[in-house]
Amino acid sequence: MMSEVSSRGRRWPAEWEPHRATWLSWPHNAETWPGRLEVVEEASCEMVRAIAPGECVEIQVNDVGTADRARKLLRGAGVETLERARFRGVPTNDAWVRDYGGVFVFEENGRGGERRVLLDFEFDAWGGKYPPWERDAAVAEQMAQILRMPREGIDLVLEGGSIDGDGEGTILTTQSCLLNPNRARAGVDRSRGRLEAPLEEAFGVRRVWWLGDGIVGDDTDGHVDDLTRFVAPGRVVTSVESDPQDVNHAVLVENRERLEEMVDAAGRRLEVVELPMPPAIYGPEGRLPASYANFYFANAALLVPVFDVDQDHVALEILSSVVSDRPVIPIPAQNFVLGLGAVDCLTHQEPVLIPSGT
Repeated sequence: MMSEVSSRGRRWPAEWEPHRATWLSWPHNAETWPGRLEVVEEASCEMVRAIAPGECVEIQVNDVGTADRARKLLRGAGVETLERARFRGVPTNDAWVRDYGGVFVFEENGRGGERRVLLDFEFDAWGGKYPPWERDAAVAEQMAQILRMPREGIDLVLEGGSIDGDGEGTILTTQSCLLNPNRARAGVDRSRGRLEAPLEEAFGVRRVWWLGDGIVGDDTDGHVDDLTRFVAPGRVVTSVESDPQDVNHAVLVENRERLEEMVDAAGRRLEVVELPMPPAIYGPEGRLPASYANFYFANAALLVPVFDVDQDHVALEILSSVVSDRPVIPIPAQNFVLGLGAVDCLTHQEPVLIPSGT
């Protein structure tokens, strides 16, 4: 069931709705994964192998050499649907396309139908943490050019991983990220009250709900795709930490309590399913933001990050029980997370516009 559209005739489809393609940026930044880039590429092949049976995979590369290397690796990994992988010469600084890629919305076209519009928010590498980011900030515009699609530039710093939607008018986000002063711009009020209106306008939503803080090690200042995710209208999974001594315990308890008070745009109280956290995983600079909530809905599968720990099978069983329309495929993410992200961070859905009446 689809929600009513906004006054602009706009709707942001949920991640589980049908895609034309998934966009990736092939990993190439050795500073993000020191000494681990090759194994990160291997894990990227596993993602493509899971995604390609159900949709195209648009892979952004800096140059022809990177495209040739990626093709060779994908063939070696047994990707049988390589004809669905399209390599695009779109240079990037890093691989986190979820955050800098354009966000696709559906909008009434004035002729009784709909069109797709690409929203291009400002990107500044999570509050200016990782220069340079000029190439990443230019990606959304290039996506629109490749697809010959209308683009709407929005004068607001916003990363794709900071929001999650149900496709029916409700968005989840966090105060720690969206209200963070490091995303501020002169003349732009980033208070909660002032941000909700532009979010509602851009995405065609009627309800914006706020969680609190993110997990330790998350350099994005608390992206929601490591915390709580919609898995269906009216239903979310949320990360919980059972060990009261763990530094993430109190933060996740508070977020869990906030969810109990939430009613979505359709008037439903959210059904909340708890998802365990993996045990603490550490990198050279401290604890890493490992989370099973950083999964990705592809057409043919739900891709779930796993970390080679006992909790993996528990998380996979829970997600299999709540997502029944596609197989759940584990993706080795213990090397991804060394770069402080995982599966959802590295993917970006391009929804397909299905004509009404079909």
